[in-house]
Amino acid sequence: MVDKVMYPQPIIPVGPSKAGTKPQKPEQGSQVPFRDVLENQLTSGGIKFSSHARQRLEVRNIRLTGDDLAKISSAVDRAAQKGSRDSLIMMNNLAFVVSIKNKTVITAMDNASMKDHVFTNIDSAVIV
Repeated sequence: MVDKVMYPQPIIPVGPSKAGTKPQKPEQGSQVPFRDVLENQLTSGGIKFSSHARQRLEVRNIRLTGDDLAKISSAVDRAAQKGSRDSLIMMNNLAFVVSIKNKTVITAMDNASMKDHVFTNIDSAVIV
């Protein structure tokens, strides 16, 4: 005679997802908040944006494309090769102050915000 032992299926609690899990892809036709798209784009390519820089991008209505992010990443790599620590990256009437060591954009400015500004705490500049 064979006795089968039945194990119940585990119960998985429903709740907030765990930190570190990848977000699921949105369904076809659903809207994704701009902030989510921005965060996904900004963390790709090894370049991160500080919360201050993210706020400046939103307030100043600065939209970066994948090509723009690639140019910034390339500029950061070139500055790192020269031994820079904190750099000003100027691109298409935009300015970014970047921590080269952390590969983090500290702040972002558009042309209107740059007037009469003095850039401090930088040791290099890269013009893209």
